[in-house]
Amino acid sequence: MPPRDAPAAPILRDKAYGAASEFTPESLLREARRQRGLAAARVPALCVLDPDGDIVRHLRATGQARPDPTWACYHTELVRFERGGHEIGIVGCAVGAPFAVLVAEQMFASGCELLISVTSSGQITPSWTPPYFILIESALRDEGTSYHYLPPADFARAPADLVAAIAPALSTIGEPVERGATWTTDAPYRETRQAIAAASALGILAVEMEAAALYAFAEARGQAVLCFAHVTNQMGQAGDFEKGDANGATAALRLVGAVAAAHRARATG
Repeated sequence: MPPRDAPAAPILRDKAYGAASEFTPESLLREARRQRGLAAARVPALCVLDPDGDIVRHLRATGQARPDPTWACYHTELVRFERGGHEIGIVGCAVGAPFAVLVAEQMFASGCELLISVTSSGQITPSWTPPYFILIESALRDEGTSYHYLPPADFARAPADLVAAIAPALSTIGEPVERGATWTTDAPYRETRQAIAAASALGILAVEMEAAALYAFAEARGQAVLCFAHVTNQMGQAGDFEKGDANGATAALRLVGAVAAAHRARATG
């Protein structure tokens, strides 16, 4: 073990949490637009992160996706679609905390007002038979990105007012929606028996890869982010990873539609 007076790990050192960043999403978007000859335009008010990419693939396969020709990200494509009269932007395959927050920063710099993430996850505490959803109220910070946005703490948390406003709309989506905590990890293939037991002892419901970082970003930047875990597996221990119709996309789109309607009602009420 290191001596008691050993310095903190590098990820916890030299973080000026109140200081502005020298490199900003606005700078990256400006240069991407210049290089590609893209016009400046806003993304829809509601945007979605789809780490698995199944929602985006389904939208494209069914002719519902319209590529956004002005999205200036170097790493992703944004498509637009409609649900219940609401235009929504979605980016697929932004997997893991660093990638998710990189895209989130750029979405909010481009006009996003509410971002939701719908990520597949592994069951820790059995409450339903997968698949089902969890509205993530807090996430254990076992990743690296959140420590660049907020000082050390065990959990990052969803905005309580946003959870209260959106949760009632989720009762009619046709799949159970649990509420509670998840464990965010950067290393899915290091989910050891000991780590799983420790998470279970904390009352954690599932493990995923983005929520803690997205919530830390949201708190630090004063942005509206809400994360959902789609519990689809028991970590490959049995016939597993069956997400439902269209690889879970139809259920996820019902959830997105319910959030869109609740968000519109909240904004206009």
